Parts: sequence; C-alpha cells; structure tokens
Amino acid sequence: MADSSDHSSDSSSERRGLGAVVLHVMRNRMEAALFVTRGVTLVLTFVYLLGIWSPASAYQKALVAAAATSALRLHQRLPPFRLSREFLALVVTEDSAHYLLYALLFASNAPLALALLPVALFAGLHFASFGITLADKLGSGELFSSFANAIQRHQRSVLQTVALTEIALMPAVVLALLSGSASLLAPFLFYRFLALRYASRRNPYTRQMFYELRVSAERMSTAGACPALLGRAIRNVIELMGRLAPPIVQ
Repeated sequence: MADSSDHSSDSSSERRGLGAVVLHVMRNRMEAALFVTRGVTLVLTFVYLLGIWSPASAYQKALVAAAATSALRLHQRLPPFRLSREFLALVVTEDSAHYLLYALLFASNAPLALALLPVALFAGLHFASFGITLADKLGSGELFSSFANAIQRHQRSVLQTVALTEIALMPAVVLALLSGSASLLAPFLFYRFLALRYASRRNPYTRQMFYELRVSAERMSTAGACPALLGRAIRNVIELMGRLAPPIVQ
C-alpha cells in the first residue's frame, strides 16, 4: 500500500513542471505550432504599431504569420485533399480559408493598420488559451486563472469587434484603391471575403453585426431629425446591401 501511495504521489508531482510542458507540446504538435505562429502575429503587430522596426516589413510578416496560422488550421480541419467540387465547397465553408484569403490579400497591398486588428485579436484569444494550458502544466495555473476568466468574459465583445472591423474594412479598401495604395482586385477579393464571413456557419458575428447596423440605419432614416434626402439615400444603401448579401445555407 505504501509503495502504491508513493507511486501515486510521484505521478501526481510529474504532472506539473517543465517536463509536463514538454510532454504536452509533443502530444499536441499542431496546437504548439499554431501557438508559435499566433505569437509571432501578435509580436509583429505590436512592432508595427509601435514603429520599432521597418513598418512595411513588420506589417507583411505579421500577415504572413497569420496566413501560416490559417493554413495550418485549414490542414487540421480538412480531410485529405482530393480534386473535386465537393472538396472545394468544403474548403470555402471553413473560417480558416476565409482568413487565409484575407491575410494574403492585405499582405500583397500597401499597409493598412486596421487590417491587423482582426488577425491580432483572433491570435490573442487562441494564444492566451493555449498559454494558460501550458502555465497550468508548469504549475503556475493559479496565477493566470483571473486572466483566463477575463478572456472568457470578454470573448463575445472581442468577436463582435472583429466582425465590425471586417465590415469597416470594405470602405477602407475602396478608399485605399482610390488613393492608389491598393490594387484594382482588392475590393472585389475583399467583397468575396466579406460574403464568406457573412455566410459562415461557425461564426455568426459578422452576420449579426450587419443586422444590427441595418436596424440602426433604418431607425436613423426614419427619425424626424433626418433630412428626407439623407433618409432616402440610407434606404437605397440598405436595399443595395440586401441584394449583395449571399444566401445563407443552413
């Protein structure tokens, strides 16, 4: 009995510490790789925003790291590749495919600081989640429990911010085109990205934000203080956006 108790005690102690961290990383190599690429995205985003390094270089490298994250995540979620219409249809339903397109699009154009916000917020959420797991394995989980709770409390707000940023980037991309800092294809590719986000089955936040913006715009257009010409213009824009919205497949 004593030997069994000692063995149980030794096993319990081995569950924490550097060895436990290494073992967890070895057992979850893909998640560890994603942890690294997300960390790189976060670091390079801060480097770009603080102007510590060459802004254009840090901006592009942050988006390349985000593209690597999306590619790894896509590989993780998809079945083995096969050249078929069904496989391609499955690819375009994946959120990671949407953000692979997003990262490659903005990495190939002039820097637009707002474009880093969605990838940095997503990276921060998932980086913190895996980091807290590693801290727990190391034996320091208690120090990060309040941090984990804060992330859980604010996760919805973060995802809503990402969705609102995705929508706000559409006029920003059009303005970038008019100023000569974006390619002619950029608005069309970004519209395709936004349509995919709107139709996403796993992440409804973009669709919800479009709905909330439409409701707010309709209220504004019918308010007594709103000029008739402006109200008519708002309703025309709402109608146009309704026609452009992709069908939702349940």
